[in-house]
Amino acid sequence: MTGDRCILAIDHGTSGVKVALVSVLGEVLGGEFAPTGIRFLPGGGAEQDPDEWWSALLDSTRRLLARGLVPPDAIAGVGCSSTYSSTVACDEAGRSIGPALTWLDSRGAPHVRRLMRGIVNVQGYGVSNLLRFIPVTGGGPTQSGKDDVAHCLFWREERPDVWRAARWFLASKDWFNLRLTGRAAASFDSATLFWCTDNRDAANVRYHPGLIRRLGLDPARLAPLARSTDVLGPLLPEVADAIGVPRGTPVVTGACDLQSACVGSGAVRDFEAHVYLGTSSWLLCHVPFKKTDVLHSIASLPSAIPGRWFAANEQDQAGGCLEFLIRNVLFHPSRLAPGAAPPADVWTALDDVAASVPPGSRGVVFTPWLNGEKSPIDDEHLRGGFHNLSVRTTMDDMVRAVFEGVACNLRWVLHHVERFCGRRLDPLNLVGGGARSEVWPRILADVLGRTVRRVEHPLHANARGAAFIAAVGLGHLRFEDVPALVRFDRVDEPCADAGTRAAYDRSYRAFTELARRMRPICRGLNAGSR
Repeated sequence: MTGDRCILAIDHGTSGVKVALVSVLGEVLGGEFAPTGIRFLPGGGAEQDPDEWWSALLDSTRRLLARGLVPPDAIAGVGCSSTYSSTVACDEAGRSIGPALTWLDSRGAPHVRRLMRGIVNVQGYGVSNLLRFIPVTGGGPTQSGKDDVAHCLFWREERPDVWRAARWFLASKDWFNLRLTGRAAASFDSATLFWCTDNRDAANVRYHPGLIRRLGLDPARLAPLARSTDVLGPLLPEVADAIGVPRGTPVVTGACDLQSACVGSGAVRDFEAHVYLGTSSWLLCHVPFKKTDVLHSIASLPSAIPGRWFAANEQDQAGGCLEFLIRNVLFHPSRLAPGAAPPADVWTALDDVAASVPPGSRGVVFTPWLNGEKSPIDDEHLRGGFHNLSVRTTMDDMVRAVFEGVACNLRWVLHHVERFCGRRLDPLNLVGGGARSEVWPRILADVLGRTVRRVEHPLHANARGAAFIAAVGLGHLRFEDVPALVRFDRVDEPCADAGTRAAYDRSYRAFTELARRMRPICRGLNAGSR
């Protein structure tokens, strides 16, 4: 290993594009960010503009390289990470045909349900379809309609102009790579949620013609498959010139955000787990076996590490719940609060308020299902709320309840992932923008009953993971070197206080009971609106 080279790491998330210069040994030398918008539409739509993504990439990269942190010839390569299950329809050169459908877009759900129903059904899936998909892929199109195949079905059924005009249907990470290199390719992990790849051999993933036919997809418009560590090609000359890196700089295929965060967290050995806290949240670890838990949406799927499996459960909203609280409740402009605007230190203020309230939020329980849920139940109709409010409840109690509600959902997720793995997962490495909170890691440790280790520079975990993957692909590093290169700046042990444990146990029991009781109620309220 040598640390004198670095990777230009691209981390595309829901809120914008972060770029960072990361040494091949994982040191974050500097980063820049450019925000992007999102449009929420009736019926479950959540769209973004790929041209805005590209402009954000160019802007943030130019600003980063203008800082002169390293000489241009020190940049060994480019590695990209992007949101899992955001999908772009584009032409041969990568010019988008209309908006991208993000991982929040559920408008394909009705088409998935029609496709996957049968005469005899389990969890809404026909038994014949379960037997067709699960042995080959490990899973199948989700009922929530938020994965890539559901987006393709939406275009086919409701936007035939997009369906006919597209040359490629690409996961967002693969779309960035096409724009960077001129070459279309999908990594084994980014292709998974099209649900037409044969994943029985994690080292040799291939498209499955029978599943492609069953889904009604066009195989000619699915990108060729590659390993995450494969060198896709050099930057296009015009792109290299536009961002200021040497022509010929290689681009490595890379991985989606779940996988990049996993590698960036240092949890790359089997049964080493990490928790990501961003707009959404997930818990993920590598496993040495292939199996599927249909009831709780957990499966062994191809990892960014060639030949390896990972198991994960992802919840739809985490930090997004705090953003909702800020935007729609605390500082929503209205006749009652004209000119309302959050202070510059709003995130610190939320931390301080939450810290002032005792564990258990004085009995208030928040359920974070603001956009349906993915796991451990898959239900796009489920909705969130504040529960057990009284005349003595304050906004401070409600703020802390949001932090704790996300933690309760993660405890629910952890329970089912540990049953899947057949063992206790402890410690948990914590990454993502939400990990910068000074109160959330403590709440997580206490609610989950696990040691929580915050990775240094948690906001850059995806970028660090993209850099590690690229460094392996370029021969500067091995995956087995990664754990020793990741440092922790905070470790929280579960609280030993019996009163705190009892308060969180009460909240968790109420949380899971609310999920059970609210599902039919929300389905009745939301089945026609999504």
